[in-house]
Amino acid sequence: MRPVLRLLPLPLCIALSLPAHADDDTPQNWALCPIGDAVPPFADAFRAPEGLNIAPAGQPRPTDIEGDMLSGTDANPVFQGNVTMRRDDQFMGADQLTFDKEKGRYAADGSIRYQAAGLRVRAAHAEGDQEAGTHSMQDLQYQLLSRRGNGRARSLDMVGEVGTLRETTYSTCPPEARHWELRASRIDIDTDKGMAVARGASLRVGKVPVLYMPWFMFPTDDRRRTGLLFPSISNSGRNGFDWKQPIYLNLAPDYDATLSPRWMSKRGALLGGQFRYLLENGKGTLDGVWMPNDELRDRSRGLAHFEGIQNLGSNWQARANLNWISDPRYYEDFSNSIDGLSQSIAYSEIGVYGRGRDWTAGVGADHWQLADYTLTDQVLPYDRLPRAFINWERGLGGGLLRGGVDAEAVRFHHPVYAAGSRLDLRPWIGMPLEGDAWFLRPTLAYRYTGYSLDRALGQTLGGDSPTRGQSIFSVDTGLFFDRDTRVKGKDYLQTIEPRLFYLNVPYADQDDMPVFDTQPLTFSWGQLFRENRYSGADRQADANQLTLALSTRMIRQSDGFERFSASFGQIRYFEASRVHLPNEPVTEKGGSAWVTDVNYAPTDRWTFGASYQRDPKFKRTDLASVRARYLLPDDGVFNLAYRYRRELLEQVDVSFLYPLNPSWSLVSRGYYSLRDGKVLEALAGVQWDSCCVALRLVARRYVHNRVGELSNALMFEIELKGLGSAGQDTRKALRRAILGYNRDDLYLVPPQTATGQSSPPDNANTIP
Repeated sequence: MRPVLRLLPLPLCIALSLPAHADDDTPQNWALCPIGDAVPPFADAFRAPEGLNIAPAGQPRPTDIEGDMLSGTDANPVFQGNVTMRRDDQFMGADQLTFDKEKGRYAADGSIRYQAAGLRVRAAHAEGDQEAGTHSMQDLQYQLLSRRGNGRARSLDMVGEVGTLRETTYSTCPPEARHWELRASRIDIDTDKGMAVARGASLRVGKVPVLYMPWFMFPTDDRRRTGLLFPSISNSGRNGFDWKQPIYLNLAPDYDATLSPRWMSKRGALLGGQFRYLLENGKGTLDGVWMPNDELRDRSRGLAHFEGIQNLGSNWQARANLNWISDPRYYEDFSNSIDGLSQSIAYSEIGVYGRGRDWTAGVGADHWQLADYTLTDQVLPYDRLPRAFINWERGLGGGLLRGGVDAEAVRFHHPVYAAGSRLDLRPWIGMPLEGDAWFLRPTLAYRYTGYSLDRALGQTLGGDSPTRGQSIFSVDTGLFFDRDTRVKGKDYLQTIEPRLFYLNVPYADQDDMPVFDTQPLTFSWGQLFRENRYSGADRQADANQLTLALSTRMIRQSDGFERFSASFGQIRYFEASRVHLPNEPVTEKGGSAWVTDVNYAPTDRWTFGASYQRDPKFKRTDLASVRARYLLPDDGVFNLAYRYRRELLEQVDVSFLYPLNPSWSLVSRGYYSLRDGKVLEALAGVQWDSCCVALRLVARRYVHNRVGELSNALMFEIELKGLGSAGQDTRKALRRAILGYNRDDLYLVPPQTATGQSSPPDNANTIP
């Protein structure tokens, strides 16, 4: 005889009619759900037991039973009135409970209340066979505490780890507002395997049945499983009707795969796939797409992408980011945003990189592939096959001085032009001096650059081995003034931060040197304090110049919020800079453009910003940018931006998420090029949100090719919270178009690289 009651080993597993939903990095909004529960909490569920412990002495994990009255016999005790039965974290309450010690059976009647971790149940009757490990409940109502799901069932029968629910329902909606509900005639659940089989299941939206499944399997926990993921369905003027059906393959605990067959009525069929692996010291992802015949282009299309990292020790790591596309129109044809049009080159890199206390180093290679059919291979940057570098620095002379060496060796390759090799060395020494309110950092460096060029290029430039050597002297100094001030009853810290940066680099003739990877840097605030106005080592600008800059900030003392900031700066060229790239004008003596950046937040909801560059020599504006953001109540947002860069672009961008009430909201974006006189993207939609259902309808017009032709799309999505969604992923498009659509996006911190942990896969729960 085993007198300890084994209380309902299955926590009902009413993850029940949950054909798995896709994971999403955007949290679901349950704010509109009523505070009350479908099954209210039981006040006596976890009160310390004071009644009879019917387990024999020494029996582990006993069951405690108590009630207002105890009758019957020693072999068949009967508990009546406020009966409670507890075992570990499981609780059952009833009006009456009878236990047969000899047969190991119990029967409970009247106001059955059951609670375990994550589950709360009310039922009319419960009974069980302690010896056989069978249990049964009738006419039950349940509440899932962690998944907000609730429903009813006519009965629950359990044998060991297997249970059967009959005539059951499930929804995340409250009982009084059943916007959607799953119904099944029978569900067999195996908690050991974490799987269930539903028979005669239907999905109802309101009172209308929209989907019937005579038989299907689904998971009852978060273990990954092979099966179907929710499809993506859309319709557009470019692709026609578009159906994508992902299939998840749970191959092993440390690697998995997803196959994604896709059919577009105007293009044809393609197969996409993703393989992911996780090792003890690394991880990687391989993506691929193959279309045997694109009916619009009359050719096969494809893409391959691999991204991975592997730790090789405490100081070294291997990294790879490899990309391949079948043709230069691939990104244009298969991207649904303007970002695909802006990507004219596919970039790949691979290498081994190290970092120590005083050094960084690496050996790698990179490759460029054309991704713009309007261009030719002549515009491609040079491949670096390979590139090796080391940067070393440490304190000298007891810490008063600091010195180091920056070195790089590269072999360049190009599909059209002759190339060569380059060695760049930059030893330096500095004296970093600083105090609480000042700093002074003089630095002296010497830069040597030498080449070994291919014969064809050497003949063009007049020699196979050009070299350059230049000294570089700079002094960076600044002061910090601050004071406490009070504005509108709040304490602030106000700062004034003047800064000077002097740079002197003698002129060296570099006309006999090639241009492999060097470009002029975009003039900006950061450029005011650099020792070279070029990227790469093919050119070192000569300089005799002084940067004058001033910054000020207003910081709220209570939380560090920056209410106001402004920065102003200009470079004064004492001599004209004679070094320049082909077709680049000489930097003349005098002042550079003034650089101004201002940010102001008059309230915690309003934020204004502006950037401005004005060239005093030509009396012209080189750059202007104005931006404003207002955070509306109920997570609404309004954005306005104007961008101008001389001879390049002039654009206006307006977007908003406007809540009409807690349920209804409007979304819109207008992105317009004033220079071209045309729309780049226009988007408008409406969304409705409730406790358990969300609907989004969005119309979109956008540039879809490099010629500038516009395409139209109508996107509709219905989301059954806690179950999944159908239709196109409108939230992804809205988050890209409207900054602040998800309020957390305004406060994102750049993610750190993970090397030893794996995040759950997208759509990890599946429908087998």
